[in-house]
Amino acid sequence: MQAFDIKKGHFKTIEGDKLKELMEDFFGEAEEIDGKLQTSFGALQRLAVWTDGKVLFVDTEMQQGVDDTTALKTIRAYNTFMERATGFTSKQRRDRLQKKAKKGQT
Repeated sequence: MQAFDIKKGHFKTIEGDKLKELMEDFFGEAEEIDGKLQTSFGALQRLAVWTDGKVLFVDTEMQQGVDDTTALKTIRAYNTFMERATGFTSKQRRDRLQKKAKKGQT
């Protein structure tokens, strides 16, 4: 499980049912189980996301041995979804995670 910061002022784009709608736009059907939105797509055997209003929590289970086309399609969809959900690009998310890890805040 990883926790990703949500860009200041960006939470309004995913509050309420908007996060579920965003997931369904990228991955198809999403269902709520124990307060977490869950789906599967391509190499993502399971993708679960939830938020506390400041942080987007993401838990993934990957399927091993998928073909390159499926892997690439999965990575692109995941990165675009995460950018729309957090307001940060993949590079910005990585940099923020590294900064937190250096401070011991992971």
